[in-house]
Amino acid sequence: MDKITMLGLIAGTMTTASFIPQVVKAWRSHSTKDVSLWMFLLLTVGAMMWLAYGFLINSLPVIIANAVTLALVVILLALKIKYK
Repeated sequence: MDKITMLGLIAGTMTTASFIPQVVKAWRSHSTKDVSLWMFLLLTVGAMMWLAYGFLINSLPVIIANAVTLALVVILLALKIKYK
């Protein structure tokens, strides 16, 4: 694996992992009142577009990071709707 791909994988891991504490907090507290619905809707669309872009340019770091980000954001959106 080349250094550029490794850099992309590390960066993607770090930015994607930043959503994990929010998902855990919302799951445990059953509260998403402080989570902006519009922000996460926009983030969902953006992650979907980044994922499509990753496939189009065949970039593993972009694909992995945005697939996981999309999954975490969809979980947060589901919790936001469930605990409304």
